Amino acid sequence: MLKKYNHIDELLVDAAKEALYEKLIAQLNKDFRLANIEETFNVHITPKELKAQLHEIIYKLIQERFTEYLSLLYIIDVSETKIKALDGADTIVLSGQVAFLILKREWQKVWFKNKL
Repeated sequence: MLKKYNHIDELLVDAAKEALYEKLIAQLNKDFRLANIEETFNVHITPKELKAQLHEIIYKLIQERFTEYLSLLYIIDVSETKIKALDGADTIVLSGQVAFLILKREWQKVWFKNKL
């Protein structure tokens, strides 16, 4: 059964433990391409670097390319209800929370594909 995650680091540790970290990166890259976002992640990126880069990319998308941001959320299938529940007062905090929601959804996809 898929675990509930309260923090991004827990998720990334589990992805590495289950030897699915590279597949998580590949899924992120695939969905970024589908959303016409040119940024990609190297399969050898550390979890700490992934977390920081994803946070930064989401922040820039919110600030500068909002349409692409919305497209990415749609393609990844992040819950609209969960996005609306976030406090958007601080864009830096918001982008970190959205990055976590994106990774959780991508992890669900990868985990289910490999467990079923």
